[in-house]
Amino acid sequence: MAALTLGRNLKGAQRPPNILFILADDLGYADLACYGRPDIKTPNIDHIAATGVRFLQAYANSAVCSATRTALITGRYQDRLRIGLEEPLGANRDVGLPPGHPTLPSLLKKAGYSCTLIGKWHLGYLPKFGPLKSGYDHFYGFRGGALDYFSHSNGRQDDFWEDDVPIHQAGYLTELLGGHAVQVIRTYAKSEQPFLLSLHFNAPHWPWEGPGDEAESRRLQQPGSGGLYDFDGGSQKTYRNMVEAMDRQVGRALQELDSSGLTENTIVIFTSDNGGERFADTWPFTGKKTELLEGGLRIPSLISWPARIPQGRTTDQVSISMDWMATLLEAAGTRPDPAFPLDGISLLPMLAQNKPPVPRKLFWRYKANAQRAARDGDYKFLKILDNTFLFNVVDDPLERANLKERHNDVYRRLVREWYDWNATLLPEIKDSLTASFDGKQLADHFGAKPANQTPDIPTPPDDQ
Repeated sequence: MAALTLGRNLKGAQRPPNILFILADDLGYADLACYGRPDIKTPNIDHIAATGVRFLQAYANSAVCSATRTALITGRYQDRLRIGLEEPLGANRDVGLPPGHPTLPSLLKKAGYSCTLIGKWHLGYLPKFGPLKSGYDHFYGFRGGALDYFSHSNGRQDDFWEDDVPIHQAGYLTELLGGHAVQVIRTYAKSEQPFLLSLHFNAPHWPWEGPGDEAESRRLQQPGSGGLYDFDGGSQKTYRNMVEAMDRQVGRALQELDSSGLTENTIVIFTSDNGGERFADTWPFTGKKTELLEGGLRIPSLISWPARIPQGRTTDQVSISMDWMATLLEAAGTRPDPAFPLDGISLLPMLAQNKPPVPRKLFWRYKANAQRAARDGDYKFLKILDNTFLFNVVDDPLERANLKERHNDVYRRLVREWYDWNATLLPEIKDSLTASFDGKQLADHFGAKPANQTPDIPTPPDDQ
């Protein structure tokens, strides 16, 4: 293909950067040592922070995985697509990411990149949907929402693939994914072709199995065990082992970049698909996965690019998962498809040019319990069932002081803007799955009933 003018907004860029995008699954905001977790050692992930930028106000597009992954790969609010209504996508559902929709890998391919996904897809099943139909050249991983770390079963059948061919490999899943990432980096280094490597770990998503827990894997396969989605397993020790195992594999990938001479001009991003689940640390926030409280949405987010981004900084720039599309396309010197304008923004000016943070206005909705949220500046509107709030999430990250009456003008404006935003999206539907926790499952949710899953198609009231 014809040569491109790459990195046109970056002085001195000689060639497009490689991209290693590492995504954890259900990792809490404070689950890394560099975010304050005292009992988990994550030296390799911390190294990304030390050689780059650590975000202090990063959000996921959704409180569950499929919806966030839709936003991440398209750069747009997930509810613009039918797949984005799934919270998360259930097994054997005939819903997925439309193959014709522009994606981060498909747009980078047009700019001369080769693209590989290792790990979790969870955006639709064969024969209609899959990574190879949405821009990736190579796929090694699983298509569903979770996988046993040893048997590689999703609880019903094996779900381990290389491209579109099922495979059987012995080993702990996190280690297999890391090992394959090393091979792919080594191959790309020899080809000298710019690449996107999406390394999407299952860890530390349930089932709760560390590298030495094969006996637990066998237990979960027994009739009556409850399967992979178990509430009688796991511990802080197991969770720690899962996160530290992932960190070791991140270290292997970083070491291979270094050995191949690629570190200087490789963008490395590490983040999570949503807030933490039951064993995660979400301090200083409340809430967890499936909830629009800050703990369900705030995520760790790190980026390094030694050739362009100053090292060892933090940023208060408010960001969201869908921003990575705009950021990486700009870094690669290419543009989004004008027929599908991005909802995210490029973070590159704040990262590479040290420009001050830009104000953001972000919106969320989650069908379970009719949850709605909006953030503008330091303020956040939140609705759960019929309960409504206004918080200053900078001064009050625990979301305790309801400012709805004191700052009623701000509250009313954010509610109105949420309704205006919601009118631009696909409406919620009865058919889509939405997940939540109740008091029978988690003791800290005592009194909580099974989630109301009725679609809410609201009409803005005359008086908020």
